[in-house]
Amino acid sequence: MRYILQGFLILGLTFLTQIGGVAWLLSLSMPRRTLRLALFALSYLVLWAACLWLAPLGDRVALPCHGTGHATGPLEMRSWLTCALNRNYVTPDLKAALERTAQTMQDRHPGTITQVLDANFPFLDGFPLLPHLSHKDGRKADLALYYMRDGQYLAGKTRSPIGYFAFQQGPSDCPRKWPTLRWDMGWLQGLFPDYQLDPLRTRDLLAVLQADPAIGKVFLEPHLLAEIGANEPKIRFQGCRAARYDDHLHLQLAPRDG
Repeated sequence: MRYILQGFLILGLTFLTQIGGVAWLLSLSMPRRTLRLALFALSYLVLWAACLWLAPLGDRVALPCHGTGHATGPLEMRSWLTCALNRNYVTPDLKAALERTAQTMQDRHPGTITQVLDANFPFLDGFPLLPHLSHKDGRKADLALYYMRDGQYLAGKTRSPIGYFAFQQGPSDCPRKWPTLRWDMGWLQGLFPDYQLDPLRTRDLLAVLQADPAIGKVFLEPHLLAEIGANEPKIRFQGCRAARYDDHLHLQLAPRDG
């Protein structure tokens, strides 16, 4: 039973962070629990830092964990936890497209911060990034929506701490069917602040993504498109069994030639 539990722990840490299972395996050389946890933390930190250097060898680069106010500009990961879990890696082409988008949004609306919610792991095409269905090759990312309160833009803020699960409610034609990733989480919605979607910035963001030839598809809920008056050809409905996209939007690069 002990070996089975250790196996599940290693698998869980691997699917959560890609490197956590290796760090835990290294820590098993310690007989005492406190020393084991200390070695796990140290091993994880060393492996995490090594990913920054090794990932580019496999065509992945890290997105910045901090943006405005730091050297990296108006693009940042929404949560430090995403970076700690090693989920802030994309291909160089996608990083360049995200940086162009963030810079254009800042040029059009000074002070605008564009935030990435989730991206990909540093290694191995095809390695799943749960619970996402398609984040397997470094060519997809989720962006936070822009929010305001009482008509004032809220720079770098989202309704939920990680950007997900605080849905902008609206009409939907999707029936309730299983299995599905279209979680409503009604019990959670009352805990989030009553921020409003910033329609001007969101509409401009969609226009910027539409104009970038590197971007292939963007997923956003139809009721949000109707609300902000956007009708861009690249913006699509993801289907009723995929996650909701009225708490964030999903974008992906256009297919490679050939």
